[in-house]
Amino acid sequence: MSTENEVLNYSKEERKNHILKEINLHTRVSFETLSAKLGVSEDTVRRDINELDADALLIKVKGGAMTKGYHYSSSNQTYAVEAKQVIAQKAVGLLHDGMVLIVDGGTTIREFIRLIPNDLNLTVFTITALTAVQLLDKPNIKTIMIGGSISSYSQMCVSGEAFHQLANIKADLLVLGTNALDIDGGYSDSDWETVQVKKAMIQASKKTAVLTITEKLNTVLKMKIASLSEVNYVITEEEPNDKKLKLYKENFPNLTVI
Repeated sequence: MSTENEVLNYSKEERKNHILKEINLHTRVSFETLSAKLGVSEDTVRRDINELDADALLIKVKGGAMTKGYHYSSSNQTYAVEAKQVIAQKAVGLLHDGMVLIVDGGTTIREFIRLIPNDLNLTVFTITALTAVQLLDKPNIKTIMIGGSISSYSQMCVSGEAFHQLANIKADLLVLGTNALDIDGGYSDSDWETVQVKKAMIQASKKTAVLTITEKLNTVLKMKIASLSEVNYVITEEEPNDKKLKLYKENFPNLTVI
C-alpha cells in the first residue's frame, strides 16, 4: 500500500502552499476536504494547519481552517481584493430604494457592503454576525439578524430557529458569496449545515445573485446547494462576454451574467 506522500507526491511545503491556496480561494476548508484533495490523512492536514496557524498564515477553526482575510480581527488581507471590488460594484447596480434583501457572508460580500450608497434605504436580513456588524455602518439600512446557534466553522446561524425565521421571509433579492460554482455541479459547498441554511435562504428570496471570482468557476465541492437554473444572476470580475462565461450563458439562457 502507498504511503501518504507517495499518493500525490506532495512535499510538506507543497502541501502547505496548496492548503493556503484552497483556503484563500474558498474562505474556509474542512480537514476532510483537504485530506481528500491532497491524498493524505486528516492528521497530516491538521499538523500542517497547526504550523500555518502558528506562522499566522491562516486561522484554525473547528473542523478546518479559514483565511485570515475573513476573520473579525483581520486587517485588509482579502484574497483577490481588486477583483472582488469589481464584482461588488456590479452587484450594487442591482439595488434600488426600498428593497428587502437577504445578504450572505464572505470577503466578496464585505466589499459589496462597503460600496452600498449611504443614502440607499434597504431592509437587510442576514444570518452572519460579521455581515450584521458591517451593515451597521450604513445609516439608512435596517439590519435584521436572523438568530440562533452560530456555527464556529461557517460563522452562520444554523439552528432550527434560523430556518423558522427564513420560512417567514420573501426577500426581493438574495446576495450570496461563493465557494464553488460549476455548470454541472451547480452552487456547492463542503459543510452540511452551511448547505442546508443556504438552501433555505434561496427559498426565502424571489431572486438570487451569486458573487464569484472567476477562479472559483468550474470547481465543485461535495454538497450541492442549488442548480444554476435556480440562480438569477452570476456576477464576476470579467466582462459578460468573456470566454470563461460562455458555456454558463449557453447552458442557462435564463441566467443573467453580469
